[in-house]
Amino acid sequence: MIKKSKDNKDVRLRFPPSPTGPLHIGGARTALFNYLFAKQHKGKFILRIEDTDKERSKLEWVQEIIDELQWLAISWDEGPDIDGKFGPYKQSQRIEIYKKYLEQLLEEKKAYYCNCSAEELEAKRQDQSSRGLAPKYDGTCRDKNNTSGVIRFKISNKKVVFEDLVRGKIEFDTGLIGDIVIAKDVETPLYHFAVVIDDHEMQISHVIRGEEHLSNTPRQILLQEALGFSQPIYGHLPLMLNPDRSKMSKRVGDVAVSDYHKAGYLPEALINFMAFLGWNPGTEKEIFSLSELVKEFSLDRVQKAGAIFNVQKLDSINSFYIRQKPIAKLTALCLSYLPESAQKMPKKTLEKIIEISRARMKKLSDITVMTEFFFAEKLAYDKNLLKWPPPRAGSRPEAGKEMGDNDIKEALETSIDTLKGIKKWDIKNIEKVLLEKSTEFNAKKGYPAENRGYLLWPLRVALSGKSASPGPFEIAEILGKETTLNRIQDAIDSLNK
Repeated sequence: MIKKSKDNKDVRLRFPPSPTGPLHIGGARTALFNYLFAKQHKGKFILRIEDTDKERSKLEWVQEIIDELQWLAISWDEGPDIDGKFGPYKQSQRIEIYKKYLEQLLEEKKAYYCNCSAEELEAKRQDQSSRGLAPKYDGTCRDKNNTSGVIRFKISNKKVVFEDLVRGKIEFDTGLIGDIVIAKDVETPLYHFAVVIDDHEMQISHVIRGEEHLSNTPRQILLQEALGFSQPIYGHLPLMLNPDRSKMSKRVGDVAVSDYHKAGYLPEALINFMAFLGWNPGTEKEIFSLSELVKEFSLDRVQKAGAIFNVQKLDSINSFYIRQKPIAKLTALCLSYLPESAQKMPKKTLEKIIEISRARMKKLSDITVMTEFFFAEKLAYDKNLLKWPPPRAGSRPEAGKEMGDNDIKEALETSIDTLKGIKKWDIKNIEKVLLEKSTEFNAKKGYPAENRGYLLWPLRVALSGKSASPGPFEIAEILGKETTLNRIQDAIDSLNK
């Protein structure tokens, strides 16, 4: 039984990935644009798995495509009823439909069996190339009455013209194409044929896809004409490019949605980012929810030039969404990136750790390194890092104001003595007594009064072991008094080694 929604049926779009690998970020962008267009026009968005390539299609990739689209909240509106939910259409379950149309084309002499060998075809291609001709099938089997072999579609020599929603008027000379193979046999259709049949049977009104499919369009239009089908409206999206303007490749960097999912990018951030890969709203606004994109999206504002994939921009958008998350929700999302010991912590303590770290997070996985010192039994110390100003600070202090090992030790001992006297261990008291002691310490040592780093920097490094971390007051409150004092002593001991 096919489960269908009751929405407007006039506008119908589809996303048809092949399950031969993980969902590509470019494919997800295509799915998003189709989804937005369909929702904006009160139409339907359909997921169709193109799995007729039996050797390369894998069930695991089908499931990953489904999982990642659901994670992105890109939902489809129609499909086979699977446990009360919409499943995707699968080409492998529609072979009889394709067979009917293949037999029709064969009967009408619009297609024919071709039994030219691979060696013969390669020889012909090489001969044509050597003579400066565009390689294409020469029609050797066109007028033979073969009863077996691959099935070729007869390409008419004509100009195919169509209006592209993104690129305007497009014109192709089909005389350069040659008769194309549309099936290995009547029960094994290939891409060009199956997609045309599916788009017709599913009443697809608009085909929005990547620019790499532009050369496929004239072949598919000719098949539509031969079968008496109406032609959908086409729109071809710009290529996605690396920062060096090379095409994004599966062989270079992270290109699968799952890569970004596992790294800790939030789905709403990835949606927001992908929307700007080839589209702009015509305003300065950069943050859009999915519902806002449905209202604002327009193919009129999709560019023709390639869209640069700028991961720094993605990081910026993702960090924004991280900052907006309720702390309880963000903590739950971070748990899988933390050690098992985090599960045993009181919820409020763990939330404090996440809260003081979130401002520096670009993605959820950053929390692993940022907070590892909270869960470590012992820290390793770099003597140079304990010194104020630290090596990264650039400018050096005035002559005589640079800390030596004894100065660092004195600062840490001062912190221990000060913190030992605190009875109510909370951030307010910790901050109050340390700031007061910093003024005294600077006066005693002859350090600039306003530069609190001489006392607080060695303390912060003693508690975290890092050059970048939250402030010492926040860390101390979370670690607790005993652990705080022990770590300061460990740092002092490290200076004596």
